[in-house]
Amino acid sequence: MSAPVSELIELLSLERLEDDLFRGQSRDIGTKYVFGGQVLGQALSAAQATLSQPRDAHSLHAYFLRAGNIEAPIVYNVDRTRDGGSFSVRRVTAIQHGKVIFFCAASFQDREDGSEHQLSMPEVPKPEDLEPSPAIPPEKLALLPIKVQRWLDRTGPFEFRHVYPRDELNPPKRPPFQQVWFRLSAPVGDAPELHRALLAYASDFHLLGTATFPHGISYYQPNVLMASLDHALWFHRPFRADDWLLYSIDSPSAQSSRGLARGQVFDRGGRLVASSAQEGLIRVLPDGTKA
Repeated sequence: MSAPVSELIELLSLERLEDDLFRGQSRDIGTKYVFGGQVLGQALSAAQATLSQPRDAHSLHAYFLRAGNIEAPIVYNVDRTRDGGSFSVRRVTAIQHGKVIFFCAASFQDREDGSEHQLSMPEVPKPEDLEPSPAIPPEKLALLPIKVQRWLDRTGPFEFRHVYPRDELNPPKRPPFQQVWFRLSAPVGDAPELHRALLAYASDFHLLGTATFPHGISYYQPNVLMASLDHALWFHRPFRADDWLLYSIDSPSAQSSRGLARGQVFDRGGRLVASSAQEGLIRVLPDGTKA
């Protein structure tokens, strides 16, 4: 297992302080604050650890309230809201320095047969037919803020291949749609709980950024401030995060310095395995002002 994947697995493996109290470490991956996907994955891991019987997570609804400090751990307090005949609900509160920075509700269900339908996967090239994103030339990288340099220059635990790549340093205006193949860069075990936590982590990549496409702006520009406000994730069918998944994303609206993005996650066979939605802050500051 590669070092970035091992670090991510460790990040999602929380320390249990009490029956319903957990502590997770934070990682500096080049973002200004704690990466939202880290908190999503850790919160889901905490909720899953409190189930007294095996049930599959089918939905997660979260709000980001405060920016997380990369230098400090996060404590997750789980409330066992309900354990019914076939569903369980957990509420998770994330606390840092005595303040709530995030909370979510997660719902779990016994496996059950029923009617099925789904939308079709978009017709896109296979991941093997796409080139990995090229490295940014060192002379261009050196002109960016240190945090952005670390974000762009790191080797992360996930591999991404864009169907329609965009130059994030000089972004053109284009319609608010994108498709991205992604997978964990090394195989992991078969535990479905782990794969769901991994997908929760990865679901925060590329989602809100799609709302910037029509405006020709990018998170990497010094006067653009972006932050997740809320996040929803639904799990539909079993999947593996270490095999290729297609993230098909669109943004139906942006207004009032907020953008909305929606995502569908398909496996290689075309099965819709998960859906996501996120609204986030997209604020363009006056020229010369840094976010």
